[in-house]
Amino acid sequence: MIKTALTKKEIVDILRNNGLETGTIVEVHCSLSSTGYIVGGAQTLVDALMEVVGYQGTILMPVHSAHNSEPTFWKNPSVDCELAGKIRESMPAFHRKESDVDMGSVTENFRRREGVVMSSHPTYAFAAWGKYAKFLCNHQSLHFCLSEESATARMVELKASVLLIGVDYDQCTCMHLAEYRSDVRPIIVQGAAIEHKGERIWKQYLDILMDSSEFKMIGRLMEKNELVKIFDLGKGKCRLFECETAVSAAERYFKQTHVTRQYQTTKMESE
Repeated sequence: MIKTALTKKEIVDILRNNGLETGTIVEVHCSLSSTGYIVGGAQTLVDALMEVVGYQGTILMPVHSAHNSEPTFWKNPSVDCELAGKIRESMPAFHRKESDVDMGSVTENFRRREGVVMSSHPTYAFAAWGKYAKFLCNHQSLHFCLSEESATARMVELKASVLLIGVDYDQCTCMHLAEYRSDVRPIIVQGAAIEHKGERIWKQYLDILMDSSEFKMIGRLMEKNELVKIFDLGKGKCRLFECETAVSAAERYFKQTHVTRQYQTTKMESE
């Protein structure tokens, strides 16, 4: 039984009372189910976000298609290695409008909106709406796709914010930038199905082996240092913070913890 219901006006008021305003540049990650019942669902939440920041601001959402990637790296579920070749040969090419994404109903609703632009990466694309939408999405590199030539790096330059709605820090895409900058992950050969000169091909590219498992710890440290605004949206917990703050905190964490691990490993080997 539905016992509570959020309207667009209530969502707008909550967001405005907790730091979002006209002109805000914000990356949004959302689990709609975490909020409880919203009248109108994803459509209402996207409408509210757009009304709050206005076209003078910018909304960015990751539109990732993790299934269009090198299958030997898949987890939850993993795939039998004997099937990897079949998957590579049969995976449909990435298409901005037609490809399935793995980011939930809010992102799916958002990317269909008038004026939303998308980057062209087959696995880690972004969608954006507002003043800086084209600036964020026009030049994402195929190689090392969440590094310096990505929407994430541009968000840091623009002093943007990040809003997590009902999800934890392991969903915070901008922290991946710190993995690249800290040089703590191995380089791998990734792949995805793309269209090239009118034909569908499997394209290999270089990237790092991204791992968001440490992001929750980084987020807790940010909260401890009072760098995060925490509030409720219905039943969902929201976290609002600066993109640059999260990337810097992650860089410090990786450099400290991974240097310590390397030192301990070297010491054990020498003994």
